[in-house]
Amino acid sequence: MTTDLDTLLDRLRTAPLHPGLAGLEEAVLSRIAARPQISVATQVRLGMAAAFGAVLLGVVSTGFPPPAAASVTLSPFGPANPLAPSTLLVGPR
Repeated sequence: MTTDLDTLLDRLRTAPLHPGLAGLEEAVLSRIAARPQISVATQVRLGMAAAFGAVLLGVVSTGFPPPAAASVTLSPFGPANPLAPSTLLVGPR
């Protein structure tokens, strides 16, 4: 089955529009206009709550350090990197 894309696009271009598309733009814009607007004071309160939540999340996440036994350095310039290519190529010891 061969399908010529140019033929299909030409047929789509010349086809009549669907009757439901006639008032679609006006209907969408009227529904957007009918939605209740949020006041500036509410927007400021929501912004302040989001900022407070971000600061609280940052404080809580740094407030509980991991246990000392689980602190393994994975810095590429660290003294003993267990994932360095030189240690991975050596094989099991």
